[in-house]
Amino acid sequence: MVSLPLALGLALVAGITLFSAIFAVSRGLDNYAAVDIVWPLQFPGYAAVYAVLLEGTALRMLLFTALIAAWSLRLATHLYKRIRRDHPREDPRYSALRESWKPRFGPRMYLFFVFQGLAGWLLATPFVLPASNIDPAIGMWELLGIAVGLASVAGQASADRTLRRFKEVPSNRGQVCRNGLWAYSRHPNYFFEWLIWMAIATFAAGSPYGWLAFFSPVLMLYLLLKVTGVPPAEERALRTKGELYRNYRRTTNSFFPGPVRGPAEPNKTDTHE
Repeated sequence: MVSLPLALGLALVAGITLFSAIFAVSRGLDNYAAVDIVWPLQFPGYAAVYAVLLEGTALRMLLFTALIAAWSLRLATHLYKRIRRDHPREDPRYSALRESWKPRFGPRMYLFFVFQGLAGWLLATPFVLPASNIDPAIGMWELLGIAVGLASVAGQASADRTLRRFKEVPSNRGQVCRNGLWAYSRHPNYFFEWLIWMAIATFAAGSPYGWLAFFSPVLMLYLLLKVTGVPPAEERALRTKGELYRNYRRTTNSFFPGPVRGPAEPNKTDTHE
């Protein structure tokens, strides 16, 4: 076993090395979408590193790592299929970055990749709490965390599946998906993305100083609501859909699921991405 600072340092080096390698591969392919797929996959890696390096009980870290892996593998698989189906050449987000970052696109994109590793490492720092817990008993907090985690994985899978099936129907082209969870939140996939971090923090709450783990869901909530999740998605939808998307906004919660706020105004064409 190693000291906690050394474990954190080794995990940080591993994260930066991983995303540097993914950047090199992406640079060779001239397609940078791999960063989206690798993003969730780094987290079971961090959990495994801390499980090996720190002195926590094996059963606790097995359950913890399995919970994170269930979420990350499902999400990575979904993103891989979506990217291959919708953006086989290049995601429009990265095409826009090519334009805004040229002529220094390469170095800036590398820093973008490294930032993914830094952000992931920061979010994963609470993983050291259960990894350092030597109590052999699995308690209420761990069991509650597993239950919330399974619910979040199921909810995100349901939201992704509903939207995919909706888009696959030709007659739905140009229409808003209000089916299933999309009737109660404009971004149910992001909501359940945040909920998995609540599950992780809840699991870690059963360890000494476990309350510190709630740093991660608070940070993730800020990122999703203010930076990387809802704002760009809303901006893109409003820019391309205009009043049609504003109608959807008037009747449907943005993030946290809730009841529909009255009937939608009739539109000839409703769209949603």
